[in-house]
Amino acid sequence: MYRPLPKYLTIQPSKIEGLGLFSLKDIAKGEVLGVSHVTDYIYKNLIRTPLGGFVNHSEAPNCMRVKIQRYHYIKTITDIKAGEELTLKYSEYSV
Repeated sequence: MYRPLPKYLTIQPSKIEGLGLFSLKDIAKGEVLGVSHVTDYIYKNLIRTPLGGFVNHSEAPNCMRVKIQRYHYIKTITDIKAGEELTLKYSEYSV
């Protein structure tokens, strides 16, 4: 059965912005959480998955995006506690 998010992640209101992605369990540093974006070579853009659609920006993130061919994965770069919001440092946009 298709699951848009792993069973141990949920979407809830964020103190950062709108809705965010939160962990329901402790997650170890170095764990790959799944595909967040897929490169569309025809239209030359990124397609977000549900996993990638709710991760908020942080200057001190606890996750990073790793690209392997056309797939972008979210990988934890710190230990994550249950209830903690998952964050990335956005790199696609300049402020």
